[in-house]
Amino acid sequence: MRSRDWPPSETSPLLSSPRDLRADDVPATPSPTSPDPAVIHVSRADLVWILVGLWSPVFLGALDGTIVATLMTPIGNYFNKSNQASYIGTSYLLSVCCFTPLYGRLSDILGRRGAMLLGLTLFGAGTICCGIAPSMETLIAARAVAGMGGGGIMTVSSVTLTDLVPLKQRGLYQGLANIMFGLGSGIGGPLGGWMNDTFGWRSAFLFQIPVLAFSFVLVLLKVSVPISQEVKNQSLYSKMRRMDFAGSATLAITIGCLLLGFSIQSSESLPWSHPLIYGLFITSAVFAVLFAAVEAWWAPYPVMPFHLITQRTPLAVCMSNFFGSMAAFITIYNVPLYFSAVRLNSSTDTGLHLLPHSIALSTGSVFAGWIMRRTGKLYTLTLVSAALAVCSSIQIAMWSENSSQWHLWVDIVPQGFGMASVITSTLIALIACVSKTDVAVATGITYLFRTTGQVLGVSLSGTLLQSILLSKLRQRIHGPNAEEVISFPSRVHSTDEVKLLDPVLRKLAIESYADALRVVFICQLVLNVLALLSCTAIQENPLP
Repeated sequence: MRSRDWPPSETSPLLSSPRDLRADDVPATPSPTSPDPAVIHVSRADLVWILVGLWSPVFLGALDGTIVATLMTPIGNYFNKSNQASYIGTSYLLSVCCFTPLYGRLSDILGRRGAMLLGLTLFGAGTICCGIAPSMETLIAARAVAGMGGGGIMTVSSVTLTDLVPLKQRGLYQGLANIMFGLGSGIGGPLGGWMNDTFGWRSAFLFQIPVLAFSFVLVLLKVSVPISQEVKNQSLYSKMRRMDFAGSATLAITIGCLLLGFSIQSSESLPWSHPLIYGLFITSAVFAVLFAAVEAWWAPYPVMPFHLITQRTPLAVCMSNFFGSMAAFITIYNVPLYFSAVRLNSSTDTGLHLLPHSIALSTGSVFAGWIMRRTGKLYTLTLVSAALAVCSSIQIAMWSENSSQWHLWVDIVPQGFGMASVITSTLIALIACVSKTDVAVATGITYLFRTTGQVLGVSLSGTLLQSILLSKLRQRIHGPNAEEVISFPSRVHSTDEVKLLDPVLRKLAIESYADALRVVFICQLVLNVLALLSCTAIQENPLP
């Protein structure tokens, strides 16, 4: 692409720029002080305010994720529907999975500011509704609305940063963004637990609104990245063709029906042969085929181009991100349950146990970037990082009533550190193996596999947990009123009520939770092993 062709045409990738100049288009030795023509130049003060506006919702999104992971148990207890608590995380992640791929194209149509404001509005509206939700069903729906904006916040902030920061400084700013994300993840657990114990769980949602309003004003006033003239002059129909609505819709139905089939079978104790259950699975399979057909032959700008994921390294990166994200979110959503249901800790103590994991997430990403910059290599780093996650999963699966406090605090750290490093190194491996024109699309595919893995990890682990828990309770609790005790939501299905049971029943309930969670953690171990095996297929390419 020549510099006179900037802004990009409709067929140009979102993140392509005059950095892709051919060798004969520029002097052989450009001046080191020459400004990067791809960058929108703003003053230092304006850049600071823009970064505050972009990163504060990123920080809040990370904070919100760990807050909700900590509060799932108290919220389930409040509504006496602990068996539906996993839907709180699933609904949000499913929305993120379906709407994130659309925001890249949407930011070309509405502009960076318009797309960011849309994401902030949806995330804020959903968060407000979460804080005032009168029922579990309303709360789950509100989390889905928040997810429609949450995915866009992460995507558009990253794209806008690329518009404003020179390429040679991009790594530094990405490191700062990762620190903000890690900080939000780190304090979200203990903050959510403290707010629940002090003010109630609703306050953990409502306190986010002033921060979102502040960010909205900053983005509205400061973010000004012009839309390319060619896109601006296009008809509405041409602009809308850039959005893969059909692909996103068929993907949403595929994943949604699959998750509902597993979740309803577990929560409602329906047999696998029930028409509703196999009907949902058949619908999921049909729409999976339709999704593949849409991406291969219909969508002019598919969210998952098959010509990329059929290559060796992109496929290996996608698979490692998929399995690794499933394992990571099983950790985030089930470790707090272990401390609340098995150790009977308070919400504050439960949240604090996520703090080392969150710190490891931010430091793992920075460490991977530093190693790759120093060595120019990533293959060994990727395998060692994935192996760290496997070792952590082994330790977590071995937790028992005899485990020392030292293990309960430290064993989770290698999972966060290793998986953050894997996510970072595999993204660089992907960028290094595809052409410059495919970088933006390939990066979007990795986010799609990550979010799909996240939503499946949360939902399927919740389904497995409930199924095994119910089975173990029926094995252990006998007598004329046994089924009433087992199935009544405000008894053993509420971890707060477990503390109030008589000592014999409490011991049986705790043992059942421990057995169910151990199976979940073993599944997490299997997923981390699959992620490690996927990483072995990644090719080592020179890093510029």
